[in-house]
Amino acid sequence: MTFTQSIQTCFRKYVTFSGRASRSEYWWFFLFGLLGSAAAGILDGALFGTPVVETTVTDTSVSGSVENDGPIASLFSLVILLPSLAVGWRRMHDTGRSGLYLLYPLIVWIGILAFLGATLMLGGATGGLGLSGLAAAIGGLSVLILIPAFIILLIAPLLVLWWLTRPSQPGTNAYGPHPLEEK
Repeated sequence: MTFTQSIQTCFRKYVTFSGRASRSEYWWFFLFGLLGSAAAGILDGALFGTPVVETTVTDTSVSGSVENDGPIASLFSLVILLPSLAVGWRRMHDTGRSGLYLLYPLIVWIGILAFLGATLMLGGATGGLGLSGLAAAIGGLSVLILIPAFIILLIAPLLVLWWLTRPSQPGTNAYGPHPLEEK
């Protein structure tokens, strides 16, 4: 599949999460997203000036800066969001995996944040009742759970990237016929 065919296919299947997508379809569309984002950023800079930057200066230090994408880059990102998710989902299908595996890093993030919220609520509730020993135990246990969770969080995007680079399953799999043999 060529660069142009990939873009046409991904926009034709804008929100199609069923079926399969070949490696070339996925990676050409990924390249299109990178090139389009860079071009939109350059166009934003040319039309609207430099990105918005906030800097706070105090007597002793200069604190952070925040850059804001311009409207063209934001609009481009919004336009390719669903086709990017759809082609990634179909790419996972092509390797024989559920499309949910594409969201694996996000699911890990949600799990960690939920655990942190529950731990902080329990720690705050027990600390307020004078149960400092229980709060310390909850805090210690949560550290033992969060260390492996953060290791998994570091590995999860790399694992998804590895899955996206795997070759297609030959022939028909549970998600449909081979994408390059459909014609």
